[in-house]
Amino acid sequence: MGEALVAGLRDAGWDADGIAVAEVDADRRRFLEDRFPGVRIVPSPAWAVADAEVVVVAVKPADVGSALEASAEALPSDALVLSIAAGVPLAELERAAPDRPVVRAMPNAAALVGHGAAAIAAGQRADATHLEIAERVLGAVGTVVRLPEHQLDAVTALSGSGPAYVFLVAEALVEAGVLAGLPRDVAEDLTRQTLLGAAQLLHGDDSAAALRAAVTSPGGTTAAGLRILERRGVRGAFLDAVLAATERSRELGDASRR
Repeated sequence: MGEALVAGLRDAGWDADGIAVAEVDADRRRFLEDRFPGVRIVPSPAWAVADAEVVVVAVKPADVGSALEASAEALPSDALVLSIAAGVPLAELERAAPDRPVVRAMPNAAALVGHGAAAIAAGQRADATHLEIAERVLGAVGTVVRLPEHQLDAVTALSGSGPAYVFLVAEALVEAGVLAGLPRDVAEDLTRQTLLGAAQLLHGDDSAAALRAAVTSPGGTTAAGLRILERRGVRGAFLDAVLAATERSRELGDASRR
């Protein structure tokens, strides 16, 4: 995700010499140096954060504390700490970066292709300006919304886990196409384009319900298929999936606070 952010920032016109990346793995450093010419790639967090206006914490949740501790002395007192580490609450981030403004974010995998969906929540020292900065950074790879922290578990379940739900639907559509007699490569191509086209339609002014109704002719093929999906409880299954993922996110957050 950190690599996706760097790519998005460069594509959005941010100067390479204004970006620094801390990467402890030597092979990964060489890869990043080749991919992002001009971006400063260093082995230590402390070397990356000196004079920084924004510090993006893009490490595994278990490594957040050690990463911030390693950069504590070099971290400017007014630097914004923007964490994209899944499940790490604001309280823990503020303990690891005392007296700094902190914003917690929940992005998703689509940031890798510049179409991410992220939600941000402000810590006690973060103000409207800090939220605007966080929006500019994450906006380089997609859409950003502001929410209170207690709603981030629902965001994790909906847009964080959402791509996996869509991939499962894609798998099922491909298998259905094959079962109906299509060659697998044709079923895969049609499924990809169908989902891409449907997503583009959803970017218009009409709601999902209105779009579904518009392509469902009375007594037609789509109506026959939708009848089966409703009978099999597909709508309810998605509701249950998001609620279950929300609860699991809460459990993981509680565990990290113990």
